[in-house]
Amino acid sequence: MKLAELTSPRDLGQIPAQELPKLVQEIREEIIKTVAVNGGHLASNLGAVELTVALHRVLHCPEDKILFDVGHQCYTHKLLTGRQKQFASLRKTDGLCGFPRREESEYDVMDTGHASTAISAALGLARARDMQGEHYKVVAVVGDGALTGGMCYEALNDAGSRHTPMMIVVNDNGMSISRNVGALSRQLTRLRVSRGWLGAKKAVADALRRVPVGSNALYRGFQRIKNKARNVLVRDKYFTALGFRYFGPIDGHDLPGMERVFRQLLEMEEPVVVHVVTRKGNGFRDAEEKPEKYHGVSPFMPQDEKSGPTMGSAAGAYVTELAAGRPDICVVTAAMTDSTGFTPFAEKYPDRLFDVGIAEEHAVTLASGMAAGGLRPFVAIYETFLQRGFDQIMEDVCLQQLPVTFLMDRAGLGGEDGATHHGIYGVGMLRTMPGMRVLSPACEAELRAMIDWALSQSGPVAIRYPKNTKVHLPFAGFSAGRWDALRPGGDAAVIGVSAILEECLKAADILEKKGIRASVINASTLWPGDEGCLRRLAAERVPVFTVEEHALTGGLGSITAQICACAGLPGPRRMFSLPDAFIPHGNRKQLLARYGLTAEQIAAQIQKAVRT
Repeated sequence: MKLAELTSPRDLGQIPAQELPKLVQEIREEIIKTVAVNGGHLASNLGAVELTVALHRVLHCPEDKILFDVGHQCYTHKLLTGRQKQFASLRKTDGLCGFPRREESEYDVMDTGHASTAISAALGLARARDMQGEHYKVVAVVGDGALTGGMCYEALNDAGSRHTPMMIVVNDNGMSISRNVGALSRQLTRLRVSRGWLGAKKAVADALRRVPVGSNALYRGFQRIKNKARNVLVRDKYFTALGFRYFGPIDGHDLPGMERVFRQLLEMEEPVVVHVVTRKGNGFRDAEEKPEKYHGVSPFMPQDEKSGPTMGSAAGAYVTELAAGRPDICVVTAAMTDSTGFTPFAEKYPDRLFDVGIAEEHAVTLASGMAAGGLRPFVAIYETFLQRGFDQIMEDVCLQQLPVTFLMDRAGLGGEDGATHHGIYGVGMLRTMPGMRVLSPACEAELRAMIDWALSQSGPVAIRYPKNTKVHLPFAGFSAGRWDALRPGGDAAVIGVSAILEECLKAADILEKKGIRASVINASTLWPGDEGCLRRLAAERVPVFTVEEHALTGGLGSITAQICACAGLPGPRRMFSLPDAFIPHGNRKQLLARYGLTAEQIAAQIQKAVRT
């Protein structure tokens, strides 16, 4: 049976074991072909093909539940659950999402996109099952990277304390196992999960308890010998201490072996952890050799993947340059050193870059301690992931007015990654925090000037910037707290920020052809805003329009309206923004058009407002 003939995971049971390698190869080819055109998460998906097929062969989904932590390894899952015909639309506007989405399929149990959440969600499902007297299986697939997040351990502690039946599959693609060790582990795991071994242990234990003389000592001796043998051969003490039964490691590309283990363990009425070792990028040589590079990629042709410059790489290069003369500069990242542009810093100053893993809360408070100790830490992070550190930014940084600089990459629409990756709530979050300054550069030169200014401050600064550096805007210098005009005009004032200023400038060109002279103003200091600028515009009776690639609540429009209301000035005539909603995945230009943020749409609305 070919991939195109599968209508549901149940069809997998009709495929003879000897034909499964052909299906697995077909799945890999489909993933590579689609990601080459659409972009996406390649290495992680190629490594999880056999694992996903094995799970779907032993489970009865959608009655049984599979939760993928983060979800960037769910492409095989989508292909096996009736979405093959739509797979070519992956990550395209109005197409399949690159992450699990409940609205997309009954097989997608939870919406995901951020790491370290699957165990908590799976535990919640398992407890809902038990409280309602149901009997379905719950499996959480968690990567070794996600296990660097503290939320996983909170969930493990809770699950083990009450012995809630569920299975956690640890997809470990961060290490390799030699053949000898792998063979030994497979034999050991096969023995431990077999009914015969489990039954034999119980029978021997019961028999030892019935021995009349020295029974307790004999039984305790047997337990000590068993546990020592197990822990010498399998390093499972951590999970055992939390109340889980640990099995593995097993080969994550041995499909029959995984099936056998999963079938046997799913019959156990207790929490279990299965340690599965996979290889990222398996089946595509470039991705195998450079898995970090091929984690999330833009559209490419195999063997010819190229990435362009980013604002993150510009920030990383400049901080690396500054660090040569500033031994107090250090950098904290949360498992994204390369993605945020700080690999050059790590290579030049390895003792001054601290990658804490997927632990954003810890990253923020770690930086606060460094700042309190006299260092000048930069926290390099995607805007959407900094949301996790809200309390730590508020209490550990702002409350104590410590000089931590947050370099917030991927501000604005996150494009094809979707709702969980759009950086469109950060301004509203940060400006609620006393003492926080929020900046947003319009070009690389302004970014560098902002970093210089942040290093001169005694309190926290957040600099949020989009991914792309291909923004061609005039730059006349940066002055904190001042909004500068990029072009003059007295009929209207269009106040924009960062990358969306390109659309603002184009809109002004369109308006000029229609006899309306509109100034374009760069609101580079988002918070606190420039009251003086708004007072001057009000004195000149110039109507104000704000434009931003951010949710309406808390963003530039809200800031402008707040300043005007408090100062007794006329508020913005129109606030162009994204809606207060979760924005779906899609091409940035298409999303801007959908929400009325293209130059043509902006110009049409301003023309209508000015002439009515």
